[in-house]
Amino acid sequence: MLLRSLLAAMLSGVLLGSAQAHPHVWVDAASEIVFDKAGAIVAVRHHWRFDEAFSSFAVQGLDTDGDGKLTKEELQPLAQVNVESLAEYDFFTWLGIGDKASDFAAPTDYWLDDDRGRLILHYTLPLKKPLKPSGTVEIEIGDPEYFVAFSLPSKQAVRLVDAPAGCALVVTPAKVLSPQAQAALAAVGADQRELPPELQDLTEGTDNSAAVACK
Repeated sequence: MLLRSLLAAMLSGVLLGSAQAHPHVWVDAASEIVFDKAGAIVAVRHHWRFDEAFSSFAVQGLDTDGDGKLTKEELQPLAQVNVESLAEYDFFTWLGIGDKASDFAAPTDYWLDDDRGRLILHYTLPLKKPLKPSGTVEIEIGDPEYFVAFSLPSKQAVRLVDAPAGCALVVTPAKVLSPQAQAALAAVGADQRELPPELQDLTEGTDNSAAVACK
């Protein structure tokens, strides 16, 4: 609902203000790379803060007691549909070594907060198999079609949890697109989820990435 239904709604022109050009949704992302006691990566914890327009549309009708406040309990059904829908987009997350990606299991520990009109989605993305960092492990967070624009508020927005001594993290935020690239993407209508082939190169570098190397 928070992605699939809202994207469909925006495609039909519901959010006219934000649905006129790529990107259509903005997310401030923070992520934790979680290790187990054996020194293997076992999960990624995401904390995604959505823009106000997107959040405002998403919560319509969810204040069931009419008190003007959205509780965790009121938002929980939306959180569940949200994480289930994200699977269609591979959770906008890639993690692996070289060109070999790790597979993710179903999300756990998910919930939504309402932070002054902006929804924050928290969820844990477990790996199906623990990943021993025998080489440089890379994680990328982003939408290759640039329908959703992910950004890191700072390099500290990605961190290691319970990592062995000797593990180092290098974070690379998404690049800022040139005015020319922004103008070209702005010409893509809201009825197009996928970018035309001739424009796909413009979004190169819009993924946020981090590299983990352990001695």
